[in-house]
Amino acid sequence: MTHELELQLKGYGLTTAQILYRMPDHPSFLQTYIWQHYDIAPDFPEMKSFLKFWQETLEGPLHSVRYVHRKLISASDWRALKGEFIIN
Repeated sequence: MTHELELQLKGYGLTTAQILYRMPDHPSFLQTYIWQHYDIAPDFPEMKSFLKFWQETLEGPLHSVRYVHRKLISASDWRALKGEFIIN
């Protein structure tokens, strides 16, 4: 089982954030950064951790963050099946 599937089965969904930040050398210019990661709504610990890292480590100050979140697998979509198909 892949790591992504394990996260989805634990309730994680795909979060995509559009981060606008000011260029360190030209503060009047805004640059866009797209961040995508599996995260848990509504608290978004992964995104908050990344934004904290950004503010503490990177030079470009944040202007705004817009995000969307979507669960890719819900409890009704996942069933464990056991079976075998024999062809020829």
